[in-house]
Amino acid sequence: MSGGVDSAIAAALLKEQGYDTVGLFMNNWEDRDGTCPADDDWADARSAADKLGIPIYSVDFSSEYYERVFETFLAEYRAGRTPNPDVLCNREIKFDAFAKYAEELGADIIATGHYCGISHEGGTHLLLRAKDAGKDQTYFLNQVRTEQLADVAFPLGGMLKPDVRALAEKYGLDSVAKKKDSTGICFIGERNFRRFLSEYLPARPGDIVDESGVKVGRHEGLMYYTLGQRRGLGIGGLKGRAQDRWFVVGKDLETNRLIVSCGEDDRLFSRTLTASGINFIGPAPEVQVFDCTAKTRYRQPDAPCRVTMTSDSSATVEFASPMRAITPGQYVVFYIGSRCLGGGVIDGI
Repeated sequence: MSGGVDSAIAAALLKEQGYDTVGLFMNNWEDRDGTCPADDDWADARSAADKLGIPIYSVDFSSEYYERVFETFLAEYRAGRTPNPDVLCNREIKFDAFAKYAEELGADIIATGHYCGISHEGGTHLLLRAKDAGKDQTYFLNQVRTEQLADVAFPLGGMLKPDVRALAEKYGLDSVAKKKDSTGICFIGERNFRRFLSEYLPARPGDIVDESGVKVGRHEGLMYYTLGQRRGLGIGGLKGRAQDRWFVVGKDLETNRLIVSCGEDDRLFSRTLTASGINFIGPAPEVQVFDCTAKTRYRQPDAPCRVTMTSDSSATVEFASPMRAITPGQYVVFYIGSRCLGGGVIDGI
């Protein structure tokens, strides 16, 4: 129970179904300056548990999170990539450290407030899309291993978000019923992202150049920028240059230069990518080449593609139509119909 409405209603539904339900609250970050809202979330989780009449415990996984998620997060930024720590958090913490802790307490099943479906039929475990397409979170679970889903339930998989909030009102869960959904990276909270990151990675300012190598500005550190970014570049009104919007098209780590382009963003579109760390949830395709749909970022419609496995855990992906701003460090996630096959981390185009 995270202190939000989704996990509170997941607990309420399980109790209603007759399960002996216990809440667990995870603290995954050792807050140094009071900007991470863990204390408030813990208070809201306790309030919801009290209202439901179930016990709740708090467990500290901050050291595991730092070693297994945050250090990878920093390494990716050092490499000039744009990581997604929520994906690793699910595999390494929620469905590993958290699940093992729950098992030690005697739990037969763990449940979360994720908007996902799951099937345990036929001796395997399949990850399925949620009924609420706008809230579906299968993208963030693409690296969870099949065996990690053996004793898992997703009570909200068949629900719409407005119905979840309506149930919270019905159950009198005042602490969470109208609480705003959490967004962004939990350990950063409301603080300034650049200031936070600079505490762990020294910033190296450098030149911003166009595609021909001509300097057009200065950047504050390559780690602060991502492909396709338009805002915050500080470029505009250059004498003798087109007065159009600039956007990031690349990073040169060796020379510490940020590469930008002006005007049309055709340069950002690509039909292919390479990916590694491919993880299949449930049976893997039995062929080396298969067709499916995929997305390269969370808020993106599925796109038809062809996947060619180049090893057991790497692949090339070719899309039927060009995709904008395919970003190394993010994940490509595969689907066939309602099933999420899994995914891998994007290495390049």
